[in-house]
Amino acid sequence: MPKPKSSKRLVAATAPSGGSGAAEFQPNAVSRDLSDFEYALITLMFGFQTWSENCLDAADFRGLKSLDILVLHAVNHRARRRRLNEVCMVMNISDTHLVAYALKKLIAADLVAVHLQGRERVFEATAKGEEACLAYRKVREQYLVPGVDWIADVSQRSKQAANFMQAMTALYAQAGRIATAETAGNPKSPPLHTKR
Repeated sequence: MPKPKSSKRLVAATAPSGGSGAAEFQPNAVSRDLSDFEYALITLMFGFQTWSENCLDAADFRGLKSLDILVLHAVNHRARRRRLNEVCMVMNISDTHLVAYALKKLIAADLVAVHLQGRERVFEATAKGEEACLAYRKVREQYLVPGVDWIADVSQRSKQAANFMQAMTALYAQAGRIATAETAGNPKSPPLHTKR
C-alpha cells in the first residue's frame, strides 16, 4: 500500500481562543467525496444490522443482536472449528471482548459449542446453529434477493462494490497505523470523561 501523499508530520491544531478553527480547514474534493461515502457507509451499516436481526426473527430464531448473528455465521462458515482470534480476524474486529461476549450468548442459546483443542478453546456451530444459519439464508433468498435482483447489472455492481470496500478497509487500517505512529511523540490530552 502506498503511503499518503503528504509527508508532513501531523501536528495537533491549536485554535485561537473563542474560535473552533473550523474556518481554517478546507477539505479538498476527494475528502468531500469520501465524506459522502462514509455517510452512506454508516446508513448501510445500521440498515444491514437491522435487516440481519429482522431476518433471523422471521426465521423464528429470536432474541439475538446483529453482532451475535454475524459471529454465528463466521463460526459456521465452511463448517470448521475456529479460535476466538480467528473469528475476530475474519470479521476485522480488534476488540476481542465484543466477540467473546457474543460467543458466550451463542453458547447459552445452544447455537455454538466450545471445545478444548490442546490448551485453546475452539468454537463450532451446533446442529441448532447450522439450522439457524440455513433458515437465515432461506429468508434472505425469499425476501431480500428478489429486491436486489431488480437493480441493473447487480452482479457486476456488487463485485465492484465489494472490491472497493475491501480496498477502503485496507486504506483505513493503514491510515490509522500511520496517524498513530506519526503523532506518537505529540503531547496527549487526557482521555475524555464519558461517564457521568
